[in-house]
Amino acid sequence: MDVRVTSDPQAFEQTVFPFLQRDPVLNNLVMTVVHERATGRMSETEPSYYVSVHDPDVVGVAMRTPGRYVYLGALREDLAEPVADALADVLPRVPGVAGDRPVVTRFGERWGAHRGGRATVVRGTRLHKLIELTPLEADAGEARLMAADEVDLVAAWGKDGFAEELTIGHREWAERHLEHESMLIWEADGEPVSMVGFHQPVFGVCRVGPVYTPPERRRHGYAGALTSHVTAMILANGNQACLFTDLSNPTSNKIYHQAGYRPVADFVEAEFS
Repeated sequence: MDVRVTSDPQAFEQTVFPFLQRDPVLNNLVMTVVHERATGRMSETEPSYYVSVHDPDVVGVAMRTPGRYVYLGALREDLAEPVADALADVLPRVPGVAGDRPVVTRFGERWGAHRGGRATVVRGTRLHKLIELTPLEADAGEARLMAADEVDLVAAWGKDGFAEELTIGHREWAERHLEHESMLIWEADGEPVSMVGFHQPVFGVCRVGPVYTPPERRRHGYAGALTSHVTAMILANGNQACLFTDLSNPTSNKIYHQAGYRPVADFVEAEFS
């Protein structure tokens, strides 16, 4: 078993994408993160660490980007310990680990042996794939691209909705969405009321997200209508659509099911203490 660690996203992409593209939906998060950095669409001031396991061909992949959990995804359970050993050689500490529950458990135990402490599951997520789109309707309004004068608004919504998930400044994050035309707004009665972003397609799969509606604007169908609109755009460009949901939010899971998304795999996130 040969475990390799690199901080070069371009070299990593060339090494592991032939393996990952066998299931571009299941592996979309890793492929999107790596591809956005390999192409310069996303840049960071601190290095990321990408892990590939070879036997002799690639049999497993993991990664850790600055400020985030180690991401194992659908890594085989028996590869958890060698990946933990490899990352322990280059990372003094990490806040947590995410992926399939069995591999997260074994990684957490191994990491605890290196650094002490234990891993506690704090969140469950579900990957969905669009099977057949059923357009959803809102009480009112229509979709449009984010406007240049909405950077501050989108940044504020990002801070309110998922501050812990952003590893760059909220305004910079919003500006990147504006630059890449990857954020849509649902407008009702002349006011922006919801937003849905998407990632560039990788091997024919495009991931929807983030999705956010301010609390005072909810229960009008805005997010569902905008998500189905973005999904239709993705399909019109000849790509598949996927998205992640928080398993603790039954409302969003129900809405996406109504739009035609179906579960592919469940994952967990665990924090180290």
